[in-house]
Order: sequence, then C-alpha cells, then structure tokens
Amino acid sequence: MPALAAAAAAWALRAAVWACLAASAMLVAEAAYMGLASLVAAVALWRRPGRRYRWEPMPGGVGGDVEAGPAAAAEFPMVLVQIPMYNEREVYKLSISAACALTWPPDRIIIQVLDDSTDPIIKELVELECLDWASKKINIKYEVRNNRKGYKAGALKKGMEHIYAQQCDFVAIFDADFQPESDFLLKTIPFLVHNPKIALIQTRWEFVNYDVCLMTRIQKMSLDYHFKVEQESGSFVHSFFGFNGTAGVWRVSAINQSGGWKDRTTVEDMDLAVRASLKGWEFLYVGDIRVKSELPSTFQAYRHQQHRWTCGAANLFRKMAWEIITNKVCLLGPHSIRHCDEFVMQQLPSDILQEVSIWKKHHLLYSFFFVRRVIAPLVTFLFYCVVIPLSAMVPGVSIPVWGLFYIPTAITCMNAIRNPGSLHLMPFWILFENVMSMHRMRAALSGLLETARANDWVVTEKVGDPAKDDLDVPLLEPVKPTECVERIYIPEILLALCLLICASYDLVLGSHKYYLYIYLQAFAFIIMGFGFVGTRTPCS
Repeated sequence: MPALAAAAAAWALRAAVWACLAASAMLVAEAAYMGLASLVAAVALWRRPGRRYRWEPMPGGVGGDVEAGPAAAAEFPMVLVQIPMYNEREVYKLSISAACALTWPPDRIIIQVLDDSTDPIIKELVELECLDWASKKINIKYEVRNNRKGYKAGALKKGMEHIYAQQCDFVAIFDADFQPESDFLLKTIPFLVHNPKIALIQTRWEFVNYDVCLMTRIQKMSLDYHFKVEQESGSFVHSFFGFNGTAGVWRVSAINQSGGWKDRTTVEDMDLAVRASLKGWEFLYVGDIRVKSELPSTFQAYRHQQHRWTCGAANLFRKMAWEIITNKVCLLGPHSIRHCDEFVMQQLPSDILQEVSIWKKHHLLYSFFFVRRVIAPLVTFLFYCVVIPLSAMVPGVSIPVWGLFYIPTAITCMNAIRNPGSLHLMPFWILFENVMSMHRMRAALSGLLETARANDWVVTEKVGDPAKDDLDVPLLEPVKPTECVERIYIPEILLALCLLICASYDLVLGSHKYYLYIYLQAFAFIIMGFGFVGTRTPCS
C-alpha cells in the first residue's frame, strides 16, 4: 500500500507538472504576442495616435485658446470632471487643485467632487476646499450621498444623474491621488471630438513616489509593463484593453448606451469597458499623456489593492463570459439594421456601431480574461511555489529544462525589455511577484467562486505629499498595540516553512539541485510574511 500511494502521488505530481507547463506555455505565447505588438507600435510610424486617428487642436491655436472669445469657446464641448473620494485627507487638495487648474473655457467645464467620506472632519475639509475654489469663479460641485452603496461605481452613477452632468458631452475621471497637467483636456478631447467611434481615451500613469522603497520600485516595473505592453498592444491592434478606472476620458453617450456604471463587481471600470466594447465602441490608449499618481507604499495597502483588482476581474469573467459569447450587436449594412433598439439609433450617428468581430471576442475571452486574469495568478503560484518544491522531494519526477529555466527566463526577458532601467531589480521582482501570486490566486478563486470576500472593497491608503506640515500628516505616528500582529501573515510564513523543508531535503537527499531557487523563495516568503516590506519600520 505505501508503494501504491507513492506511485499515485508521483503520477499526480507529473500530471500537475505538465498541466503547469502547458499553462506556462500559454503565458509565454501571450506575452510574446503582446510584446511584439507593443514593440511594433513603438517603432512604426503608426505609433503616434494622431497619425492613426484624426486630431485637430481646439479652436484658437495649437492647444486651443480658451480666451479666444465667446464664439470660439462655444465650439468647446461641455466636459464633466469627476473626482470620487473616500476619507482622502492626505490627497484631496492635490486632486481638486489639479482639476480646477485644467485649461478649458470656464463656462464649458464642471468639476464634480463625489465625496463618500464617513469622517465628518474630512468631509468638512473637502467641502471647504470646494467652497474656496467656487469663490474663485470655478464651476465646482460638491456632492455627497447618504450611503456608500456601490462604492465608487455607485458614486459615479449618482454623479451622472444630476441635471448639469447630463448636459455634458464627455466626462474625465480622476481618483483622489491623481494630478493631471493643465493641458490634459486639450490633448485628449480632440480625439473624441473628431473620431465618433472612440468611446474612451486612456492615458498613462506616472508615479510621484516610485523611489520611496523597493516595493514601490517593483510596482512601477509591473505597471509600466501593463501600460507599455498590455494597454499599448490592445490599442494598437484594435482588439481590446480595459479602462484603468482613472486618468481617462469617456464619451457620455457611450456610457449611457452601454448601461452605465454597475456595482456588481469591484472592477466597475473594467465592467463598463467590456460592455462598451461589445457595443462596438473603440478605445484609444495615448501613452504620451501622463498623469501623476501615488503607489501604495505599505504592504497591507498593496495587498488590499491587488485583492480588489484580481478578485474583481475574475468575478467579472464569471458574470460576463456567456454574455461575451452570445453577444448580439448592431449590424449596420447598406440595406438593413438589425438588433438595434430605438434608443441606440436616436442617441448615436448611424455609422458608429459596428459588428464585434470574432477576433475581439476571442481576445476578450481567451487573452484578456482567461490567460491574464485566471491562468496567470493560478499557475504562477502552483508551479513556482508548489509543484517545483514538491518535485524536489518525489523521486522519479523531473521538470524539463525548457519548463524550469527557459520559460521563466523568456517571461522575465520580455518584461525587462520594456523596463531596461530596472534590469538590476529583476531578481527581486521575480521573488516578490511569486510571493504575491499566493494572494492573487486566493483572490482569483474568490472571484471565480463568488465567495463572501468577492465584493470586499478597501480604499487604498494614501500618503500624499510628505513635505506637508507635520500637524497635517504626521511622519511619525504612534504604533498601535495591534500593529505588529496585523503585519504578520500566517499563510506566507507557513508556506515559507514548507519551502525550507523542501529545499533542505533536496540539498541533503535530492538530486535536482532546485534548492538554490527554493531557499531564495522561502526567504522572500519569510520577509514578506513578517511584513518587512514597504515604508513602515519593523516593530520592536
């Protein structure tokens, strides 16, 4: 019986090895495709969106002269700028002041602060800030709700219900820590004005605190890859890329025609983008336009953010997979119009809606959701943190060199190509991402199975400007009695112990020589398990 059990365990592990290798091959193929498309977009003449889409300056000059007179100003569309926030004491002034400094005719722009704060002191501060800008002749609206139903999606939806918001043609959205440059609207709105099929302009994020610690540098590497490769490739090949939830401009009619904001997942931005794409709308990513923002600098804040992003995406896949497959869109031909309701035809020009191709459906289901949102978090953890360590302890189970070395190297190199300045940080990036894969795997499973935690929403903690007065944002806060305990992550520590056992077994009794990697990964789990990452100092 022991021999039979050992044989069954070895067979199951071999099956897991080849399943992980197959999934890893899918990840490599996807990364290679996106990398190639983004490189072509970067070097080809088509890399400038202005050459692919019509772009003309607003009336009055190169950037648009907002002082050119009433006649010219009337040609500027009405723009709503939404700033959703929740207890954002550290950054509310930064975001509001940046929005109020946007260059646009004063009578053609409305700043809407959507404050869901529960702290009465912060609420009063935000309201006073809005009143101060209103006294400077800025058209700013301070809106609150009597509940937080739907979180950010609920706030955005409620904000669009106001009469003045319904009179706007476009809406720009900025989270509370985002600070657009004054010419942001002058650069983005012309794409929407002159290209009626475009529903969304997404711009790139840049980070004011990326050099605070090693964790923020690693985050910057991952997000730079997301924008430089994933977003750029999706935009370049006209397939699909998701809205990042902020630093973007939407066509209001596209939001309305796609069903508006929905709070069924924690990724309301991705939800709206998928529904708009299924209606035939196009999106454009413009990487030359960058908006300053802040990265989570504490490990706990980063974990909350990653749980929301990963769980929400997997949950949206569960809810929309069949809808994507069976999607019916408006087919506009020279002689007939099918599947179009009267509302759509009344709200949109007849040449906007188009058939959603099989290619776009395939890209949505396979590439965007299945590979990147489901396979990636699952296989990263299972292969590198479970299968490889266990194979070091089971005789007769070996992993091919191409799966153990070439595939991880290929994925790393494809990431490093677009981050040459961070090449020296790649080993830390690999170890950090492998540890985070445990958290992301649990989040993905929670979203797929729609568990009780599937709709958890924790607002990412902000730090703001560290140069602010100490009375406003203390740099040295007293340590809470429970802070040390809160920073200990038991699953990571337990897995670190298992990895140490596997590595020691391979070192003493094994022959695979996997222990070099396993020891490094175990130490990474220990460091992050005790919370020794981010900006907070260790407890003493």
